[in-house]
Amino acid sequence: MQEYDNPAIPPELPTESDRAKERTRSSLWSALSWVRDLAFSVLIAVVLIVFIYQPVKVEGTSMTPTLQNDERIFINKFTYRFGLASIAQGDTVVFWYPQDPTKSYIKRVIGVPGDRIRVDGGQVYVNGRLLEEDYVPPINRDNVSWKDGEEQTVPNDNYFVLGDHRNSSSDSRTWGYVPRDKIYGRAVFVYWPLDKMGRLK
Repeated sequence: MQEYDNPAIPPELPTESDRAKERTRSSLWSALSWVRDLAFSVLIAVVLIVFIYQPVKVEGTSMTPTLQNDERIFINKFTYRFGLASIAQGDTVVFWYPQDPTKSYIKRVIGVPGDRIRVDGGQVYVNGRLLEEDYVPPINRDNVSWKDGEEQTVPNDNYFVLGDHRNSSSDSRTWGYVPRDKIYGRAVFVYWPLDKMGRLK
């Protein structure tokens, strides 16, 4: 008996409707992936801004030449908030102005709790030693004495802060110490203008 092979049945070709559905599924998946990536990026940005880094605009000239008016900087809120580092002499900190909690100031920490501070004729002494301040150029210095040049001890949980532009700064010499709970960040990085971009010292 003669046997015959079954003829091959050609596969069905996708119709235009099938191709349209596939394109729709592909577009939908791409859109969902884009939304997912966007949501994740926004979440990361929110976490960074709320808990770690916050962009801040410098207003005023009290920190010249370290920081100029209208410069944009990042402040680190994570380090101080979670106790990973203590506030140290030389740190540039951002805090709520003690006399008006709706205003933020940025200054340099000169004295920490327990330090003995004396400002006599513009010269700053910490614990009996003249403070070397290469961040204050001669043109920005003044001859002002604080508390008649008498030595003062920084109280517990308070900080003595000064602007780098000494003859154009409202600081602890005028309105006193900054309580610890008013300090919420450390200035760490300049991101604008681009020619000043870099880590703050």
